[in-house]
Order: sequence, then C-alpha cells, then structure tokens
Amino acid sequence: MNVPVLPLHMGALHPYEQLLVLLLAFGPFRLLAVVVVVRRRQDARDEARDGARDGAREPAADQRDR
Repeated sequence: MNVPVLPLHMGALHPYEQLLVLLLAFGPFRLLAVVVVVRRRQDARDEARDGARDGAREPAADQRDR
C-alpha cells in the first residue's frame, strides 16, 4: 500500500509571496493599532471640548450660587 507523502515545506517563497504572508500575518494587528490611535485621539478631543465647555459653565454657576 503506497501512501502519498505530502511535503510540509514546498521550498522558498517568492518575494511577492513573502510580502503577502507578512500582510496576512501582521496586517490585522496594524489595522487594529490604527483604529485604537484614531479612537483615542477622538476621545481626547471630545474630552477637551467637554472640559472647555464645563470650565466655561462653572464660573456662571458659582455666581448664581452666591
């Protein structure tokens, strides 16, 4: 009984295949990093805007309490 042997390694990859493997392996992580950076910038911008709005409101609220 002859069992065909499946080679585990089929030789060196071509440069475009190496690039494709790298993109498939690390591309999702790079995309995730970009999404995290963009969201943190948006959150920081929103917090700064809210802080500026709250800071402008507080003196008026202090005057009303007096």
